[in-house]
Amino acid sequence: MLKLGIIGTGWISSSFVEAAQMTKRYKLEAVYSRRLESALSFSEDFSHVSLYDELNDFFEHELDIIYIASPNAVHFEQAKAAILAGKNIIVEKPAFSNPMQLGEIIALAQEKNVLFFEAARNIHEKAFEVIHNFLSDKTVVGADFTYSKYSSKMPALLRGELPNKFNAEFSGGLLADLGVYLLYAAIYWFGAPKSAKYDAVVLPSGVDLSGVGSLDYGDYKVALKCAGNLNSYLPCEIYTTEGTLILDSVNAIKSAKFVKNDGGTENIKISAAKHSLYDEAVHFAEIFETRETQSSKYLYEDLLETAKEVAQTSYLMRQDAGIVFAADKA
Repeated sequence: MLKLGIIGTGWISSSFVEAAQMTKRYKLEAVYSRRLESALSFSEDFSHVSLYDELNDFFEHELDIIYIASPNAVHFEQAKAAILAGKNIIVEKPAFSNPMQLGEIIALAQEKNVLFFEAARNIHEKAFEVIHNFLSDKTVVGADFTYSKYSSKMPALLRGELPNKFNAEFSGGLLADLGVYLLYAAIYWFGAPKSAKYDAVVLPSGVDLSGVGSLDYGDYKVALKCAGNLNSYLPCEIYTTEGTLILDSVNAIKSAKFVKNDGGTENIKISAAKHSLYDEAVHFAEIFETRETQSSKYLYEDLLETAKEVAQTSYLMRQDAGIVFAADKA
């Protein structure tokens, strides 16, 4: 059993612990929060969990891997401190504010012989690999991906407050939230684009409330749409020379259908995961437990390369839209 530590006590951390427990490969050992009462509330359903409100004390606990799901802007310093303490880390997406921070963490993890994972759940889903395999013998000529969801933080924003999600000081905005799933899908399935643009609705706080991105692959383009002030029920589509692949989403995929150019259809079998983060938790555990094998080394390096390409593309899109995080100025 992997001894698991948690930094950040929000809903995503609870969801990851739930999925990790389902795999029977992790045991929650320790929780850190700035407020000890938050750590206590988070861990009340578990026994023998150590609670901390001092990060240095938390890092001294014997842990195999730490899941970091604090606000985006503090990921970097916490991840760096964890690695220097000899800990393997899983960092909730977006792992870091920009590709420079990501590069520094990857280099430091390599130096200290620990593993770093970015928790972008969709590329670990079995359904995601089914789509990847289906496209392997197809010629792609375009795609249209959308992920828009009315944010739970919108009421606060409308009241004149400034939640972290919509704050440049905390590396917020929709491209850095829902947009990460769209970028991972495009880059995993099609590779890194030649160039990227982003036409965004930018809030007075300096980050995007919504936007439309365009990835240029030379022979075709991929459109990306994300928003936090509305719900979209549009499917995602991938266009090929033989027909159109229609997906209900590019994360937590539940249905996929290929409509051929002659009108014929082919339903693609998708098996739903036990939990939205289950496949991700299993994948991380498998790589950690077999890290010395060539196959795991290859998978790990592939994940790192994809993370680099996603971070670089997101950064270029932000630059195009004039979105600057506080971390970019450091």
